[in-house]
Amino acid sequence: MRRMRGLAVWGALAVLAVGSPAVAGAGARDGAEADLSYHGFAVLHGGRVDVRLTPRNHGPADVADATVRLRWSVPLAARGQRLPQGCARTGERSVVCRTGPLAADTLGERIELEVRLRGRPAEATLDVDTVWAGGAVDRNRANDRQQVLVLDTGDTYYF
Repeated sequence: MRRMRGLAVWGALAVLAVGSPAVAGAGARDGAEADLSYHGFAVLHGGRVDVRLTPRNHGPADVADATVRLRWSVPLAARGQRLPQGCARTGERSVVCRTGPLAADTLGERIELEVRLRGRPAEATLDVDTVWAGGAVDRNRANDRQQVLVLDTGDTYYF
């Protein structure tokens, strides 16, 4: 069973890395420049983290697909994670999600997920960054790397 889960995660990652067939040939040429960023919010309450984020491509090239990583400072719960389509757990503390196509100078589709953390931590740090930009070069990596401290207050923390 553990081997099957591992194969499923690697299969999901392969799909994320290659992109969907409909957009695989479109978007940034290898080496074309695009500037990706992510903005959103996170809420921690009772061991659950609700995350909403929107990718943006500042251009100049379109990107057929990209992959954003969300990494927590505390481990995710071992069971009961229901991730949205296009997202996959990649380790004890991280999840990757595909952004879908990102035309230059536009916002992408909002990514919404809720994860359960192990135990009920009083706080957690969430790191957000690009792990794959569809072959595009991003010379401004500062705006696609975000870090937010989220306290277990039920308050909304923006990034």
